Order: sequence, then structure tokens, then C-alpha cells
Amino acid sequence: MDEQDALAGRWDAGNLGCGELVLELRGRLAGLSPGSLFELIASDSGAVEDLPSWCRMTGHALVLARHPRYLIRTHA
Repeated sequence: MDEQDALAGRWDAGNLGCGELVLELRGRLAGLSPGSLFELIASDSGAVEDLPSWCRMTGHALVLARHPRYLIRTHA
């Protein structure tokens, strides 16, 4: 199974600032099963620091962080 097939969701947030981005992201992840893999494209420069911190605070696992692409595994 390739990575694209394994994704439970994908969202291109464009240049959305991190405050709005994490609020929207929280809602998108809430609808997924625990352990799901979600791809986020976030071109805002603040995402580099903000997304890893947000994942730590919320219990989600940041599987890949290569700006602007992030893979997040939802917490159980």
C-alpha cells in the first residue's frame, strides 16, 4: 500500500495563519478514527514551529515535517 492510499484525509491550508489553521485542523482530525494518517499542506512560515508544538500539546504524532508538507497521525 502506498502512502497516498493510506491517508485518511488531506487538506491544503495554503497560507492560512497558525491560529486559524490549528482551529480548522482540530475539527478535521476530530472526525477521523484514532491512528489515522492525515496530510496537511501549510505554507505559512509559522507552521514550521507551531505545528510540532501543537501536535505535542494535543497528543497527535507528527510523522513527517518537511515544510510545507506535514503528516499527522491522530491520537488514540
